[in-house]
Amino acid sequence: MKKAYFILILVFALFLNACNTKKQNPKDSDSPTIEDLYLGQKPPGSTPEIFAPGIISVDGRYEHGISFSPDLKELYFGANFEDQDPSIYFSKLEGKNWTHPKKANFTKGKKVGEMHPFVSPNGKTLHFAAHDSFTLPHHKSSVKSWYVKRFGDSWSDAKQLDSPVNNDFVFYSNEAKNGDLYYTNISKRTMYYAPKKDDKYPEAHELGTGGFHGFISPSQDYLMVNARNKEDAQRKSDIYIYFREKDGTWSKAINLGSDVNTNFAETCPSITPDGKYLFFGRYNEEGGLSNFYWVSTEIISKLKTEYFKK
Repeated sequence: MKKAYFILILVFALFLNACNTKKQNPKDSDSPTIEDLYLGQKPPGSTPEIFAPGIISVDGRYEHGISFSPDLKELYFGANFEDQDPSIYFSKLEGKNWTHPKKANFTKGKKVGEMHPFVSPNGKTLHFAAHDSFTLPHHKSSVKSWYVKRFGDSWSDAKQLDSPVNNDFVFYSNEAKNGDLYYTNISKRTMYYAPKKDDKYPEAHELGTGGFHGFISPSQDYLMVNARNKEDAQRKSDIYIYFREKDGTWSKAINLGSDVNTNFAETCPSITPDGKYLFFGRYNEEGGLSNFYWVSTEIISKLKTEYFKK
């Protein structure tokens, strides 16, 4: 009996020692977990969940357009209270803690509104939209595409994109992995893209898909947009996906279904750099305000499999 008890104590001691060794391993303690990388939020499954309520999704405020850096340690998003021009906020993971969201103020007062941030796949550029006044109709507010370049641990001075892209009023710019730029042409109310050539965007072309607030996948194999549901008048804005066919054309628009879309408006889709989560805005807060929601991209994988089986 005593021998058995001694063996039990020895095993328990070895177990504690192993746990302590693991805790003291710098590689383990310094490597953020997936929860750390998303502000400590529990990752969602196939049902969308509100993202970081009270921290990022704040009651009484619009949230619209969210983007993470490639290493998932920086977060940028647009937000504004009613009757205010939108601003871009940012938070960074420092150690195991995220900093309190602060305004970025990239244009340093040159423009009164900044929104729709997007960090490029290589992390070297942050695109955003800036304008003179959000309270005026878009066709009078000079919404243009701007950018900043990575400069050490910070960003360079903001510049308006020197490209035919800005010949119209545009916003929601985001890059594919090869640098091609996709964006919404507000003047034409449809999606456009600009191929990257020698680090510039000398041409702009209508995409031919329709939709608003479009987001391109890194390999350009699918495009997500929000658009009015033509079959259900109660749905003001649903999220749709287009898959690229083998011949380079786009499929028809495919509704993401009731797992994502509701009778509330869903807008501004985006995919996290690790490809695991779809983020979007849902206007379901009292007063018609929006919050960020996120859901596993397994819903996209399933739709893709079903589509190409046909």
